[in-house]
Amino acid sequence: MRRIVAALAAAAMAGTALAAVPDLPATVSQGALVIGHVAPGTKVAVAGKPVHVGDDGVFVFGVGRDEQGPVAVTLGKTTRSVAVTPRDWPIERVEGVPPKTVNPPPAIAARIEREQASVVAARNRDDDREDFAKGFVWPVTGRISGRFGNQRIYNGDPKAPHSGMDIAVPEGTPVKAPAAGVITFANPDLYLTGGTVLLDHGFGLSSNFLHLSRIDVKVGQRVSQGEVIGAAGKTGRATGPHVHWGFNWFGVRLDPLLLPGIR
Repeated sequence: MRRIVAALAAAAMAGTALAAVPDLPATVSQGALVIGHVAPGTKVAVAGKPVHVGDDGVFVFGVGRDEQGPVAVTLGKTTRSVAVTPRDWPIERVEGVPPKTVNPPPAIAARIEREQASVVAARNRDDDREDFAKGFVWPVTGRISGRFGNQRIYNGDPKAPHSGMDIAVPEGTPVKAPAAGVITFANPDLYLTGGTVLLDHGFGLSSNFLHLSRIDVKVGQRVSQGEVIGAAGKTGRATGPHVHWGFNWFGVRLDPLLLPGIR
């Protein structure tokens, strides 16, 4: 899968034309972004849901952490089955988290629900921009302190699987856009995630950056790959300074480590 995705990204960067025949991997991993190609004008649907197809025939979809597959992908009048390779998800224990952020009182829980609804709404954007096509770079360089999909237990209390990748860096470290895009959400003080920024890369793909100590962008702003969007911190529910990089296809959470260009 990585080979196919990398080839597509490389072709896009080189400005070369891809073949008109459908290009789709036979097998993908849980948590993976899939980039396919069809003849321009072909209608594509994933599990019965129509997806955006670019003028160059590129389309994308995501395979969730718990997807068992196979995933049915309709390309025009043909339907293909994409097998899903399961992964082993470790259990990750996180101690020292402020108790009120693990099991918040009702008033705080209501605030969290409102805030998360705003974030979810921002992820529904479906622009025809192909900012994802040139591949991705690391937003910061540092030790990976939390991996996508790991089951998290906060202070002994099991919670939802980790939704992204944590990269441990000093507070104030500049955070750069992993790919170009448009800022769709920016808030310095969400209860759980603190300083939070969403960056839309087109076709329903978006990056989110959490626990930022500083936000340097605003909603509607277009940023280039490598442009600084803020600074690492430990705001919200965090035990130390780091950057949480999450990646989504609409509501489907994906593993940033599987993105083209990230190794």
